[in-house]
Amino acid sequence: MSASHDGVSVTHRRYIPYGHAHYGGNLVDGAYGLGLFGDVATELCILTDGDEGLFASYADVQFKAPVKAGDVVEATATVTRTGRRSRTIEFTLKVVCRADPERGDSAATVLDEPIIATTATGTVVVP
Repeated sequence: MSASHDGVSVTHRRYIPYGHAHYGGNLVDGAYGLGLFGDVATELCILTDGDEGLFASYADVQFKAPVKAGDVVEATATVTRTGRRSRTIEFTLKVVCRADPERGDSAATVLDEPIIATTATGTVVVP
């Protein structure tokens, strides 16, 4: 068994441009967050194993709140189980800033409490 990487975490922040709005009300599709989960999982595998690894599966995905164009989101991946060649990872996507068009076209607000938009559990495989 390889050394345990349990508890190791990676976080990325990203601004979501209006060009990514996919539905009315400037909503962004759920796949956007899953793509970010792939990005943080890749960095996590590089950090812990020196390899990009391969995403094998999601065991659970929960869409809890909408993500909108103009949001700043934070995607976090944390290793919760280290196997010989696999890692179980918990993912969280939080909205930390949101556009505030009532104050102006480019106005935005840092949220006092981040909104948990998406959670997931996934498995990656490393050589």
